[in-house]
Amino acid sequence: MAKDKLTAGEARRIALAAQGFGTPRPDGPVGRRQLLKLVDRLGVVQIDSVNVVSRTHYLPAFSRLGAYPRALLDEVAWGKKPALFEYWAHEASLLPLGLQPLFRWRMQDARDGVGIWKGVARFRRERADFVERVLNEIATRGPMSASELEMGHKGNGGWWGWSDAKRAVEGLFWTGELTTATRRGTFERVYGLPEKVLPKAVTSLPTPPREEAQRELYRIAIRAMGVATAKDLRDYFRMPVEGAKARLAELVEDGSLSPVTVKGWREAAYLDPAARWPRRIDAQALLSPFDNLIWFRERTERLFGVRYRIEIYTPAAKRTHGYYVLPFLEGDALTARVDLKADRKASVLLVQASHAEPWASNQTPVKLAAELKLMAGWLGLGSVRVENRGDLAAALAPLLPRSKHFGGGGSEAASLE
Repeated sequence: MAKDKLTAGEARRIALAAQGFGTPRPDGPVGRRQLLKLVDRLGVVQIDSVNVVSRTHYLPAFSRLGAYPRALLDEVAWGKKPALFEYWAHEASLLPLGLQPLFRWRMQDARDGVGIWKGVARFRRERADFVERVLNEIATRGPMSASELEMGHKGNGGWWGWSDAKRAVEGLFWTGELTTATRRGTFERVYGLPEKVLPKAVTSLPTPPREEAQRELYRIAIRAMGVATAKDLRDYFRMPVEGAKARLAELVEDGSLSPVTVKGWREAAYLDPAARWPRRIDAQALLSPFDNLIWFRERTERLFGVRYRIEIYTPAAKRTHGYYVLPFLEGDALTARVDLKADRKASVLLVQASHAEPWASNQTPVKLAAELKLMAGWLGLGSVRVENRGDLAAALAPLLPRSKHFGGGGSEAASLE
């Protein structure tokens, strides 16, 4: 559809469709092909170790596909024949293997001490001999975790208590000299040489020039967002400001981006020429705080009119909505937010607080309750308990009797936590 002016509603629905919310969830079991198709659509899935509900990388697929087996994500990410790899993309992220060459410019920058944490760069510079010893140890002995290396200082609380070995392997991971071979135990990363971990079909691919790689990452970003400002596009893969204007101009020139204006947006935007333009969105989903749709809070507020901030690092007494708060997507609006905790010992999904947004309707508690039941079953929890906190709690609690058991996740799902 050739159009250079969009309404706010059109932009919101285009964005939701691009993110995988424009089609119904599968009726039957979700398999490897469906999961990988979704990751390809998103381009990147953020990793985070917080496990209050479920580690965040499991949640985007649940939001879009429903109660899929979480073991499937483990398999495609860290199994014997992985289809994904880990790297710093948005933050620490899982990405399709085919994107690995597109980040080699960032790996080279890291070797030059550019774009990485200052402490990592300084450690690599000041302890180059030690870093080389760590790399040789893994090359000789095979994939290892930082704790298995037991080389150098073991940490005393600084740098999150990182040992010298941990600092070395994290630096080598950033430069691409090491990659994640697998995860184990309490989500501990095991490091290996890329040429021994990743398929040869990937490592043997030529390295594209920096400008070409960045243009392709912007193409992936606009396909995943549908419509976006320049700032949105840069944020998706945390692209450098330097050169951004030139890359975007080149993409407009080759037809990969169409300049548009969106009513109510102060900044100019770009549209994916192949974007879908749905007339309505019928989504119903709880969103991880680190979901691609909402991870850039400025864009979230612009799209949905909701100011959302995660309050994990806010002192408890100063929190407005709770510790680990998930927005609820209903149709094309964010209509509620719930502070959730998986009490695995008691087999209960706790709704510690529930708040309505201005766009909530009398159907919001009903739809939210259904989604909470689905999540509880997916997590292998037996019930949902709504605490009396928040302006939505009174309407939500009667819809979730405490004694009820839910299916859908079972012990297979629970065992992955």
